[in-house]
Amino acid sequence: MSVTINIAYLVAAILFIFGLKGLTHPRTAVRGNLLGALGMFVAVVATLADRKILTFEMILAGVIVGALIGLVLAVKIQMTAMPQLVALFNGFGGAASVLVAGAALVEFGAQGAIGIQLTVATAASGIVGAVTFWGSIVAFAKLQELVSGNPLLFKGQQLINFILMAAVPALGVWVAMDPMDPNRYWVLVGVASLLGVLIVTPIGGADMPVIIALLNSFSGIAAAATGFVLQNNILIIAGSLVGASGLILTQNMCRAMNRSLANVFFGGVGAPSSVAGADQEIYEGRVKSTSADEVAMLFDGSRRVVVVPGYGMAVAQAQHAVRDLANLLEKKGIEVEFAIHPVAGRMPGHMNVLLAEAEVPYEKLKEMDVINPSFQQTDVALVIGANDVVNPLAREDDSGPISGMPILDVDKARTVVVIKRSLSPGFAGIANPLFAADNTLMYFGSAKEAILDLVAAVKEAA
Repeated sequence: MSVTINIAYLVAAILFIFGLKGLTHPRTAVRGNLLGALGMFVAVVATLADRKILTFEMILAGVIVGALIGLVLAVKIQMTAMPQLVALFNGFGGAASVLVAGAALVEFGAQGAIGIQLTVATAASGIVGAVTFWGSIVAFAKLQELVSGNPLLFKGQQLINFILMAAVPALGVWVAMDPMDPNRYWVLVGVASLLGVLIVTPIGGADMPVIIALLNSFSGIAAAATGFVLQNNILIIAGSLVGASGLILTQNMCRAMNRSLANVFFGGVGAPSSVAGADQEIYEGRVKSTSADEVAMLFDGSRRVVVVPGYGMAVAQAQHAVRDLANLLEKKGIEVEFAIHPVAGRMPGHMNVLLAEAEVPYEKLKEMDVINPSFQQTDVALVIGANDVVNPLAREDDSGPISGMPILDVDKARTVVVIKRSLSPGFAGIANPLFAADNTLMYFGSAKEAILDLVAAVKEAA
């Protein structure tokens, strides 16, 4: 029986690996998801057969309840709310690890069979799982705008965080010294939970893609630690895959912003600025507003248009209207492409997901390194709700919060049209000189309404 179980686990692990491979490209992402789901099904069935479950009634009830919740979420959740949902998924994964490891500690303690591996793994699961859960809850609250999306800072916050970071491993050692006392474990979980809250509250919306990727990694690490607690190979493998892929994604996100992970945690990027008056001087008398009819005339004389989607497009749910505009321009013989910045939106791949939902062809979505050299040959760059990822200060200011961050070089296009509600700053909390550039026109309004007006104006001009 054990040989059969291990073979099933090996098959599940292979399916997980091929599933992750499939997720590296939009064309194979659906297949990758299906392979991953099949691998998890094989793993669950093998585990249930191996663990000699006494009664399946509670497990069946959990499967039914979970399936119903998943079905409702799949139908009801808007694509614009996907970052919040991902944050919750990460959090619940961490919470499950904390509870399972705690239950195992109590069970094995009652049997008097607590070894050093179990103790260390349990402490690790409690620490990482608690940080993941509460950090994810705070991230969810920020993304859902239940609390301010700006960094929440207070005096001495970094010192408190450093003290907690030192206290948590010390408490882990304390748990290992007497694993028969479960109260020590829950004290550890409580302190780790406080750390999870305090390390995410000072992080602003600009850094949410990084935090979501990191919390995803943490949920995998917690699962792998729980696998050592339960001595379950497939849980160790699956958790390690999630943890490693999440860390790689986190590193890529930091590289896309030219910032270190430490700066993300302690930089406080996006805090309210005290130089708002100075920011306004950048715009004073230089901002030129435009209308749908004027932009339609610009399109008439264009051969190439690049659309730059941002969080404003996501909030307004304008992706379908943007697709209709792109199709209309292509019928007029205009080349249309989409420029995708790695950290545009609030989670990795946010813009890709939204445009894929609107059935924009994958080959039209161009990554930053691919599209940037072509902006000088672009007649119109249409920026929809993006701000920091097109801010020239990233190239010009050596001391700003986005200094050195690779950006989309839209300012090099012949004409830039920015669709935005106002001149308010982006998540980084700084002004954007692009809005006052000589070749920029500001089209003020909600992204969806503005694009619909553009569609009507282009049709009328045809």
